[in-house]
Amino acid sequence: MPVLDREPSKDLGGGDGLSKLPLPSLKDTLDMYLRCMKHLLTEEQFNKTQNIVKQFGAPGGVGERLQSKLEERRKNKANWVYDYWLNDMYLNNRLALPVNSSPAMVFPQQNFRAPIDSLRFAAHLISGVLEYKTLLDGRALPVDYARGQLAGTPLCMEQYYRLFTSYRLPGPERDTLVAQESSVMPEPEHIIVACKNQFFVLDVVINFRRLNERDLLTQLEKIVKMADSEEEQLPPIGLLTSDGRTEWAESRSVLMRESTNRDSLDMIERCLCLVCLDDASGPELSDTTRAMLMLHGGGVAKNGGNRWYDKPMQFVVGADGCCGVVCEHSPFEGIVLVQCTEYLLKYMIGSPSKLVRAASVSELPAPRRLRWKCTPEIHKLLACSADKLQRLVRNLDMNVHKFYDYGKEFIKKQKMSPDAYIQVALQLAYYRCHGRPVSTYESASIRRFQEGRVDNIRSATPEALAFVKAMTDGMLSTSDTEKMEMLRGAITAQTKYTILAITGMAIDNHLLGLREIAHELKIEKPEIFKDEAYLISNQFILSTSQVPTTVEMFCCYGPVVPNGYGACYNPQSDHILFSVSSFHESPQTCSAEFVKCLVQGLLDMRDLCNKCNCGSNPTDKHNMNINTNIHSPMSASFCPWGLSVSLTGQKYV
Repeated sequence: MPVLDREPSKDLGGGDGLSKLPLPSLKDTLDMYLRCMKHLLTEEQFNKTQNIVKQFGAPGGVGERLQSKLEERRKNKANWVYDYWLNDMYLNNRLALPVNSSPAMVFPQQNFRAPIDSLRFAAHLISGVLEYKTLLDGRALPVDYARGQLAGTPLCMEQYYRLFTSYRLPGPERDTLVAQESSVMPEPEHIIVACKNQFFVLDVVINFRRLNERDLLTQLEKIVKMADSEEEQLPPIGLLTSDGRTEWAESRSVLMRESTNRDSLDMIERCLCLVCLDDASGPELSDTTRAMLMLHGGGVAKNGGNRWYDKPMQFVVGADGCCGVVCEHSPFEGIVLVQCTEYLLKYMIGSPSKLVRAASVSELPAPRRLRWKCTPEIHKLLACSADKLQRLVRNLDMNVHKFYDYGKEFIKKQKMSPDAYIQVALQLAYYRCHGRPVSTYESASIRRFQEGRVDNIRSATPEALAFVKAMTDGMLSTSDTEKMEMLRGAITAQTKYTILAITGMAIDNHLLGLREIAHELKIEKPEIFKDEAYLISNQFILSTSQVPTTVEMFCCYGPVVPNGYGACYNPQSDHILFSVSSFHESPQTCSAEFVKCLVQGLLDMRDLCNKCNCGSNPTDKHNMNINTNIHSPMSASFCPWGLSVSLTGQKYV
């Protein structure tokens, strides 16, 4: 039986009054695991896996022993999987953060007619950040509530409070997520401004008073002048943070030998956020180009060194109007990034710039340039990091596509969930491109539980496979009525798994917990976790994430495996925006080809719906149930790391 709370726990962190994350029963998880994997394996592979799973779950076997240990762990912790999940998804991952892990939100293209315009925009943005930080400091942010399924459930808000108070510290084998605790005598709050690969301390509180927008603009103007001073320019130390995590940990330990460097690192690690004032990157600023520039800065020749990737929030303001935010993913999910970013953009639209009226602090002290002492060893490390970032820049194959033929309103008229419908369309696109189904990740929020982050919705269901085969291999031999039934079946299956995931009953976190508790107990790794099927199940070749916004902007991120795709989508009433990524170095993938198959699939699905629903109104009980589907405000696509934003259990509106 699954382990559930009858009463919400009131006294454990991560959300007062919220229940603890349930622990599914061992049998349910093992049965679902086999069901999820059967159609992704050869018959021989599946027969072997079936025997291994049977042995693992046998009465008195190792599975039962590990399950009982997880039950103990659940009693003693606010969230039994949180630490395991954080390490596995992010902190153990040794890949470089840009593209591989850190998602970006791309703002609407800004029209800056003069250099001062971009600084005004930055000052206005910083004012919004400080307003939002005031809400956070006063714990005055309204609690999020689930809508749709299990409506009215309050959601854990802890992730919001890590937006401006955490830092990802690199380690040789595992990173550390450092949460700053407020001290009795907190130092003045400051932001780090990056400009021309130099870093400057911008104090936002001087003489116990928060700087107003005019003061902020004055300070930003000073920073730009200081950055332009060529005789004082220092090496682009930020490039080191774009390297693999182990390499950056080693470089950081070299930097730490000098006290000057230690002081500079301390100022960066304790800042509220970064504001990156970027140089113009070139004439062509399509959505695709802006997405790539936001993810990696364009490499060493452009703004790739004008970053510090360990910081959760980096606001990018380009002189050419290319603006957005890059986020380090380990402290929070995408929905938190979206909510914060939407607050800031709405603040900037709704609150006129206050550059004239406010009284200014007289004689503001000049912002301070951070200094670095660089030995020949550090210069060598910088050259190595720059080369690797350049390879990543060349490798990223990004395609941002606005699909204008229809949006979520058409899908809802079919009595279908837009999220489930788009997930099935992604399965169809992959199958058309590659002729096979693959393990797929869509993250589901489990914030209705204490310290809840995400679990995975396994969208590559047997029902989705039956539908995509009918639309490709069986295009002529299957009738439209049968295809429509298969489409509804695929959407129902997607919906059911979604509900399992948001209620803490999916399989990925549970399997992770069983694996990690075995490691803690120093038990030899159980065969189920050495089996090829388990490796295949965790190779998320299709990493997907729904990131809906109410303000004009979009999210993007890279693939999570070398031969995979990242597919982020933002459904609007009359169109859908897709950001598809892959790597040029993989001969198997091509983002443009995937988008082409995706568009054709969406058109074919629309035509099928129109044919089958012509003259009828599909309002039978079966279809109406699907309309109770959940919506993923964002999905952890970042799988191993999670873009993870997703399912708060919200109904489409």
